[in-house]
Amino acid sequence: MLEMAAVTRQYGHIPALLGVDLNVSAGEVVGLLGPNGAGKTTLLSIAVGLRRPDTGTVRVDGLDPSRRSAARGRIGYAPQTTGVYPTLTVADNLRLYGRLAGLRRHSLERRVEETATALDLSALLDRKTETLSGGERRRVHVAGAVVARPPLVIFDEATAGIDVDARRTLLQFVQTLANDGTAVLFSTHYLQEVESDTIRLVILDHGKVIAEGFVFELLRLHGHSAVELSFTGPVPDLALPMPSVKHGNTLRIRSEEPTVTLAVVLQALGSEAQWLSGVEIVRPSLEGVFAELTGRQFDAAAGPEGAALAGTETEANVLSA
Repeated sequence: MLEMAAVTRQYGHIPALLGVDLNVSAGEVVGLLGPNGAGKTTLLSIAVGLRRPDTGTVRVDGLDPSRRSAARGRIGYAPQTTGVYPTLTVADNLRLYGRLAGLRRHSLERRVEETATALDLSALLDRKTETLSGGERRRVHVAGAVVARPPLVIFDEATAGIDVDARRTLLQFVQTLANDGTAVLFSTHYLQEVESDTIRLVILDHGKVIAEGFVFELLRLHGHSAVELSFTGPVPDLALPMPSVKHGNTLRIRSEEPTVTLAVVLQALGSEAQWLSGVEIVRPSLEGVFAELTGRQFDAAAGPEGAALAGTETEANVLSA
């Protein structure tokens, strides 16, 4: 349903995407992960046709979304910036999105009702969106993108700012869409959202896809046990017989025998051990895989993509509508 091949994009002299290949099939859920500035929002904006790649090809159901309105009509897009009409009720927002997508009369009302039920919005249908909380508006925003049940749905940080229960509801709905044959691509900065054997992960860093696969595959290929030591100041210079990585005031040492490694490190520290503030034995996890591949903790992935995309927000709201 979505095919991206050798996609590149540059802002001035700053490369944002460097030869990205990405495919999403009907009935598949793909989670896009990456630290801040990795190129996630650029990639998604190109996928929906808001921006054109400098080189490479993008096809949605065989059509170029940057040139063919028929392709864009097959996409439901919920960008980072919430796009709802505050003076309209929730129901009228959804009706508007549905009409713009071609729904009419009974099919429109049925879709509005079904989508509101699925995203726990039924009790809010008669309220103006300006009276809703930020999390509730975010759910309306997502509902507008999917009310017409397009064959491809793309969410950019769709769960940002909503509570745990609402996030769970949205993720269940995503799986329901996939079960019905919808192709779903979404970016997130909540690792727990993608720790599922039904979601294929794509990790983007510095504009390149550096790993992809299901969680169990990534853990098998890149998951390692490690010893992580935190210090109250800079990490001391140590002569260790095993490779280690410094990140701020933290020293991370990959090891398949972490307790043995810890004993070696403590001995090497000697009197420098007084500056230790914490010791942790880390077992293989998705967070560890992310740190292993990018050299950064996953906390660095949270937040907007960056100022390079400031012009995308208005365009995104137009497409969402």
